[in-house]
Amino acid sequence: MARFGMKMACTFLALIGLSLAGMAPAAAAAPTRTTDLVGNDVSWPQCGKTLPAGQAFAIVGVTGGLANNTNPCLAQQLVWAAGSTGGTAQPKVALYVNTANPGLAGSWWPSSNSYAGTQVANPYGTCGGGVDLACSYMYGYAKAYDDATIRGVSNPGDYFWWLDVETGNSWQTNTGLNRADLEGMVAYFTSITSGGAAGAGVGIYSTANQWGTIAGTVPVSSPLGGLPSWLAGAKTLRGAKSICSSPGLTPGSPVSVTQYVSAGLDYDYSCH
Repeated sequence: MARFGMKMACTFLALIGLSLAGMAPAAAAAPTRTTDLVGNDVSWPQCGKTLPAGQAFAIVGVTGGLANNTNPCLAQQLVWAAGSTGGTAQPKVALYVNTANPGLAGSWWPSSNSYAGTQVANPYGTCGGGVDLACSYMYGYAKAYDDATIRGVSNPGDYFWWLDVETGNSWQTNTGLNRADLEGMVAYFTSITSGGAAGAGVGIYSTANQWGTIAGTVPVSSPLGGLPSWLAGAKTLRGAKSICSSPGLTPGSPVSVTQYVSAGLDYDYSCH
C-alpha cells in the first residue's frame, strides 16, 4: 500500500522488540517476540530483501504499486508466505491488490461491457467509453480479472483478496464513480471465491479518511457494504488493538485486521 501502513513501502515483520506499552526498542537491543500473534505483508518494495520469519499470517501484494502492473517478486513472496504459522482467525496467506479509477488518463479504459471474452452483467447499464458509472464498473471488473488471471496467482479462487484503497493512486473526484469501480472489482473477486476454499473472499484496506475521500458515503445497498475492513493508521500494537473497535469502512463492515507501523516496518493484528 502506499504509505500509511501497507503498500508502497514497508514489510510486515512479526512483532519484534516492542513492549505492550508501545515503546520502540533501543537500536542496539536484540529483537524479541511478544506473545501476541501478528502478521506481516510484503510486496514489490521488499524485492531482494530478507523477509521476516515466524509470522502468524501473511498478506502478499499481487500488484506492483499500481492497479495495472505486477509485483515482480510475487512468486518468491508467495513461497515465503506459505511458511506462516497460523493461529489467528486470518488465513495463513491472503493477497492484496492496488486499486484506482484513472478514467481516460489511464493506459486503458473500457468501451463496452465485454472483457476477456465475457459479457459482464453491469448494474449501471452499458459502457460506451465515457467516464461514467457503467465504464467505471467495467474498469474495476477488468483489473480484478487481470489480478486473478495474468499476474501469476495459482488457484485465485482459494484466496482472500484485499482491495488496497489509497489516495496515492489515481481516482475520480466523483466518489460515486470510484464506488462503481470498486464494486466491479468486488463482483469479479466474489464470483471466483464464492466456491473457493474456506476463508476465501474479498475485503477493503484503507483508513477512514482516505476511504471517505475516495468512496464517500457507501449506500447500504452497495455490494461494498458488509465487507471486512482492514484498518491502517496505528503506530503501536496497542493502537492496532484499540482500533479493532472502530467502525468499519462500509455499513455493516466488521473490522477484521488492523495495521501499525514501527521503525519503518508494517505489522498486522487479527481482531478476531
